[in-house]
Formats: sequence, C-alpha cells, structure tokens
Amino acid sequence: MARNILIDEEKAINSALYILRALGGTTDYHKLFKILYFADQKHLVRYGTPFSGDIYVAMKHGPVPTYTYDIIKWVRDMPTGVGRKYEMFFSTTASADNIPTVSALSAPDTDVLSSSNIECLEESIHENRNLDFGTLTRKSHGSAWEAAKEQTDEMEFVNIASDGGADPEMLEYIELNLENKNILTNAIF
Repeated sequence: MARNILIDEEKAINSALYILRALGGTTDYHKLFKILYFADQKHLVRYGTPFSGDIYVAMKHGPVPTYTYDIIKWVRDMPTGVGRKYEMFFSTTASADNIPTVSALSAPDTDVLSSSNIECLEESIHENRNLDFGTLTRKSHGSAWEAAKEQTDEMEFVNIASDGGADPEMLEYIELNLENKNILTNAIF
C-alpha cells in the first residue's frame, strides 16, 4: 500500500483550528482527533483524497492523526519559546478530570482549506460534537482500525474510505492516487 505521502502542514493545523473554533475554542484531544478522522473519511469517500495527508494510527481509543498529535504534544511538552513554532496556534491543559485538552490561540486560515475540506469538517463537527467518549471510540473502531491493530497500527486510507462506504471505483481511484503520490514523493526525496 502507498502510505508515504506528503503532509500539508497548513491544512492539518487549520483543520484542527477550524474544529476548535466550532467547539467554542477548546476540546479534549479525543474529540478533536475523532472529528478530524471522520471529516477525512468523508473527504476520501467523496473526493478520493485525504485533505491534509495526516497518517492515522489505530490506538486503544480509536484513530489518531499522527502529525496533528505530534504538534499538540510538542506544544504541551516543550518549554515556552524554545523553537515552538506552533505555540501561536495551540495551548494545552488538563481539565478538572485530568483529561488533556487543546485550545485554539488563533482563528483558522480558511483560505488554506478548500470548500470540500470545509464541507466535510462541518458535517463531521455536526455529527460528532455531542457524542461522548465511549460513543466516539466505538464509532471509530471499524474494520480499518481492526486491520491496523493486526498489522502495523497505521491505518490505510483505502480501508478508512471503505469503512465510510466508498464504492469499488472510488477505492481503486484512491489506491492509484496514493501510489502516484508515493512515486512522486520518492522521486523528490
């Protein structure tokens, strides 16, 4: 499977900021990551591409976008001002229940997001914003999550799209598109 695609850092950051703004500025990591996952899944099913290229891994409580999670962990763990180019976007805290939360420190740059990105983000926000931790966990434990847990823990975009209901032609398109991006990535680097 073709997995080595380039991540669009601006789309990853601004997608997270878009969700945070819609949720009042702050939410827990779990909700943010699941809303991102289901938005990306919708985009794959409809348009054949993930919108930021963030790679999802199957963790205990569902899919986690690795790049976005790394940014948030970096903001959480690095001393203030020490090479933290992301501290202008996010801050992290723990709630009274010791649940890690992330807050937006700036508005999303919606010029970075396409109309299809925004469409999928809006739908995912609407469908998932009021779901509790357990419901979001169960909802995200589909066959793509199961397959990743049995193999490398990295979730395949084709499997994510299949879980979202993509038809066979779209699944073939996604696979070919990812293979082409992988070829280009390997040729560049």
